[in-house]
Amino acid sequence: MPVFEYRVRDRSGKILKSQTEADTIAQVRDSLRAKGLLIVDIKSPKGGMQTDLNDLKIPFLSDRPPGLKPIAIFSKQLATLINAGVPLVQSLTILQRQIEHKGLQNVVRKVRNDVEAGTPLSEAIAKFPKVFNRLYINLVRAGETSGTLDSVLERIAEFQEKDLATRGKIKSAMTYPVIVLVFALLITYFLLTTIVPQFGGMLTQLGAELPLLTRVLMAMSDFLKTKTIVIVLIVAALVFAYRYYYSTKKGRRVVDDFKLKIPVFGTLIQRSAIASFARTFGLLINSGVNIIESLEITKGTANNAIVEDTIENAKNVVMVGEQMSGSLAASPVFPPMVVSMVAIGEETGALDTMLAKVADFYDREVEEAIEGLTAAIEPIMIVFLGAIVGLIVAGMFLPMFSIISALSK
Repeated sequence: MPVFEYRVRDRSGKILKSQTEADTIAQVRDSLRAKGLLIVDIKSPKGGMQTDLNDLKIPFLSDRPPGLKPIAIFSKQLATLINAGVPLVQSLTILQRQIEHKGLQNVVRKVRNDVEAGTPLSEAIAKFPKVFNRLYINLVRAGETSGTLDSVLERIAEFQEKDLATRGKIKSAMTYPVIVLVFALLITYFLLTTIVPQFGGMLTQLGAELPLLTRVLMAMSDFLKTKTIVIVLIVAALVFAYRYYYSTKKGRRVVDDFKLKIPVFGTLIQRSAIASFARTFGLLINSGVNIIESLEITKGTANNAIVEDTIENAKNVVMVGEQMSGSLAASPVFPPMVVSMVAIGEETGALDTMLAKVADFYDREVEEAIEGLTAAIEPIMIVFLGAIVGLIVAGMFLPMFSIISALSK
């Protein structure tokens, strides 16, 4: 039977170190808890095989970071359990058993062990920055300090659910045009490399005079049949060059500034950025995080270099004792209405309330913009697909009409 080494803390707070025989780590944990000891750590036997299934790592499952949805569900359930009076360690134990995502389950198990050993929850989750971002960690720390961890976790869950809803709407709005565009490209490639060459060969044999459109289509067909690999390499090179350019400081600013100026899409990006700024910044302030740190954390969630620069300037202004509304007014991202509401919030001491109203307003603006975009894109993509197919068909049949007309004379 394997021998496990362990360290525990007794009721007086003294650290004790010993070892025991057991089949699995789970048996050691249960035995120590039954004795009323607080577990610090348990080491697997040297040379032995770890038999606790909870500690087994499954490739592509245990190491895969969870998405936003399982984190939001975890936050909601943890807030509910704590609000119901269930101790934190027991709440984490309950959630660990019912989490389906293996990676998150493993993380929660380690967090529970740290909390059980006396580590604050905020410090325990800070060890997993790929799962819990800086915003999450600071909010939990503020909740622990103020004794309102359950309400803070509830706010985090609501924040993540709204973020998920917005992302889902944007994703849904973009899915249809992307699918239509892919089909348009595939159909065009098929027609140009399969149908057009057959018609072209037949028209050449008949000695028909080919119009400009037909000659262009035949040239494109020949190019695609012989240079497909070259096209693929060029596209791959362009994608690589874009990613490299965007990874640079200057490139990111240029691209993000261009995104904000794109017709229709730029407005959607701007409104989404304002809603995210107001919601994140307001949540941090409402949870007790100081304004300087709140702005720094909010900047890290902006996902746009222009917005990040605006928030950085606002932070610098606040650090010298001035109101940040003046700094926001100088930015092209924030419209006068947002600046005015922030200014009112600063003057009345109700900045978090005003930011919440801004976030709600722009959430509705984003939703309306997405609905309008979806309604506009659908007919545009249908016309686009029809135009491509129509041009190819016209290019092939126009010479046929000339031949039929010549033969009928």
